[in-house]
Amino acid sequence: MTIRADRPRILTALAAMAALMMPLPAAAQSPFSAAVEVNDSIVTYYEIDQRIRFLEVLNAPGNLPELARERLIDERLQRQAGERLGLTATLEQVEEGMEEFAARANLSVDAMAAALQNEGIALETFRDFVASGITWRNIVRSRFGPRAQVSEDEIDRALTLSATEGGAQINFAELIVPLQGANADEARALITRLSETTDGSIGAFAQAARQYSASGSRNNGGGLGWRPLSTVPPQLRALLLPMEVGGVTDPIPMGNAIGIFQLRGLDENGFVTPDVIAVEYAIVPIPGGQSDAALAEAQDLRDDLDTCDDLYGVRPGGFEIVSLPIADVPADISVELTRLDANEVSTNLTRNNGADLLFLMLCGRSTELPEGGREEVRQALFQQRLESYAAGFLAELRADAIIDETP
Repeated sequence: MTIRADRPRILTALAAMAALMMPLPAAAQSPFSAAVEVNDSIVTYYEIDQRIRFLEVLNAPGNLPELARERLIDERLQRQAGERLGLTATLEQVEEGMEEFAARANLSVDAMAAALQNEGIALETFRDFVASGITWRNIVRSRFGPRAQVSEDEIDRALTLSATEGGAQINFAELIVPLQGANADEARALITRLSETTDGSIGAFAQAARQYSASGSRNNGGGLGWRPLSTVPPQLRALLLPMEVGGVTDPIPMGNAIGIFQLRGLDENGFVTPDVIAVEYAIVPIPGGQSDAALAEAQDLRDDLDTCDDLYGVRPGGFEIVSLPIADVPADISVELTRLDANEVSTNLTRNNGADLLFLMLCGRSTELPEGGREEVRQALFQQRLESYAAGFLAELRADAIIDETP
């Protein structure tokens, strides 16, 4: 066996062990003389050469001599901090860390050491690398662990803004007719007739949507394209899923409108997407309904926003951000949100009998997680915070250090 044959496994192990460690270095010559002085410690040319070989084994990108030199400087600073704080890795921790590292490559420590030796890499290089990582982890968790704790509200927010988009996909179309005053009964009769006459025919539905639909999708024959099944409102999903392609729903009340929907395709490959259980969205009423002036104001507002949170600065007091279980979202808003990705906007809806344009922005979706899913999110957020604190602390150590590098 050679180390090169096992590179994928070793790369995986290294990535796991080095998660909290920072950037990297390079050089070689006169093996045990000082290439770099870091406060009262030195980094030798031999160590740099060894680290370069280690990085080569891992197919690390970039300028390896420079990466190796910088990483070893960081590790000296980390070790010095560990000594001051009494948090350097113990012999037992190092041995356990080496075993864990090797096991992730499906190797024993002895097999790992032999494979590295075939590449000219000493066991001490491996041991020092593991020890440095554990020392830095001890420091970061001790110093910043309490400050990095994650609240339940922060987990909820993270879930809302990062709903999974994988899994089953559905392709469907819509035909929406407004209900306004005296023509409401006529509109209901029309949509009922269309649900019957277009059932089973994609062409007929598309033609009817172009002629009668008030939705922005009418120019596309009502088509909404492929969407994650989990983003479709449960009520509508329950109607569409039993249908054959081309099937059309019965009329569905949607506040100031009424609509029908047609199934155009269903792809259940990889159906592992958690159900969307809640959505967060922003609404901004704009006087003028669908007038050119109101639509222009909506476009100007859209141009000023990257996320829903930008509304607090752009339009203070003139908006509402709503978080609701998916079943409680008004039907017309729920369907409109179906076609949006996070931070996308719709101006297809109105309120007050058409007097106000409803500027609607999707902030995010919250998914139902498998058992233990919330804890995974908590740990991910906790780790992100630790890494941020670690990067800041390492920058402080570098700023305060005396580093003398030999050309």
